[in-house]
Amino acid sequence: MPVASIKEISAARRLENVRYAIRDLAVMADDLVRQGKKILYLNVGDPNIYDFKTPAHLVEAVARAMRDNKNGYAPSPGIPEAVEAIRNEAARKDITTVQDVFVTSGASEAVDACLTALMNPGENILTPRPDYPLYSAVLCKLGNELTTYDLNEDDGWQPDLRDLESKITSKTRGIVLINPNNPTGAVCTRRMLEQIAELARKHNLVIFSDEIYDKLMLDDDAHISIAAVAPDVPVVTFGGMSKNYLAPGWRLGWGIVSGDAAAVKPYIEGIHRLLRARLCANHPEQYAIKAALEGPQDHLVETNNKLRSRRDLTIKTFNSIPRMSCVSPRGAFYAFPRLEIPEGDDVFVKELLFEKQVLVVHGSGFGQRPGTKHFRVVFLPNEETLTKAYSAIGDFMQKKYS
Repeated sequence: MPVASIKEISAARRLENVRYAIRDLAVMADDLVRQGKKILYLNVGDPNIYDFKTPAHLVEAVARAMRDNKNGYAPSPGIPEAVEAIRNEAARKDITTVQDVFVTSGASEAVDACLTALMNPGENILTPRPDYPLYSAVLCKLGNELTTYDLNEDDGWQPDLRDLESKITSKTRGIVLINPNNPTGAVCTRRMLEQIAELARKHNLVIFSDEIYDKLMLDDDAHISIAAVAPDVPVVTFGGMSKNYLAPGWRLGWGIVSGDAAAVKPYIEGIHRLLRARLCANHPEQYAIKAALEGPQDHLVETNNKLRSRRDLTIKTFNSIPRMSCVSPRGAFYAFPRLEIPEGDDVFVKELLFEKQVLVVHGSGFGQRPGTKHFRVVFLPNEETLTKAYSAIGDFMQKKYS
């Protein structure tokens, strides 16, 4: 009996624009490693591959849960003690109108679930430019058009309110705010948050506030949550264990829905339909949430001291190299230097990798205002490593462009 030939199985067309530049570049670096090259990695925001360690009391909380056989399924919204700890954390952040809390497999799953639960075909959500690529990837997966608003480099990478408002249409459902920002390290002022909240209020929009770095503040000012500034506005605040608590591999995140109870009720029901369908987040790891949010915070002092010093070295260096400039980050552990070069920034990062074995990420991988060129640096490595990498970047620039 003849056997029919199998035709090529193509991927869905809506995935054509799904990119993740941070890890896509690592494939080229892996090829160099196989050739015996040593790479200086400034590309991935994973504290644990540098000189940062998950606090011991969090590890013990998870180990204890495993020994106590907390290894089956958890409730879909999260274990009660974790949910309660997150509610208490929201109160400490001055979020007074919490309507729902849920635990997810990383903040990434919370983002995916919350965008999916809101969007209909033909609608849009406004995302910052530049932004963390997760948001555009989720929107591409859903088949919704990407609509961006600019961050203003001349204003410390604050959102460009005029551009933001000009992008709002009858099809707009929400605004994404990444605060502190990845990739720029910018932190929104209270006045900016108030103005964004007023736009959401005026146009009946949901604000998605990604605050995964809210305890990694590099200057003296405290972080302000937009949900605290605008208790009446529907806000989903994203948080998690990955950055503040140095446990990215545990994949623990959460969402906090606040605002008017009647307004957000049907949306919350939609989110929970999705959460039930995926069963639950990692179970034993959830026992670290209460320990993290309500236990010792000593590691944050050391972490922020390290990051401030490394930030200062980064800014001093990139503002001294010809054809480069850099706005000082105020939170997280990223800098987004600007390039004044004839080539694209994607060409720059590839040549830098092959010639100097320094791996950074091109700014176009995060989206950026047309006509500008940047690259993202992760300044998590120790100062010796950063100095070596920055010296190589300076040498590369001097030889290529002087």
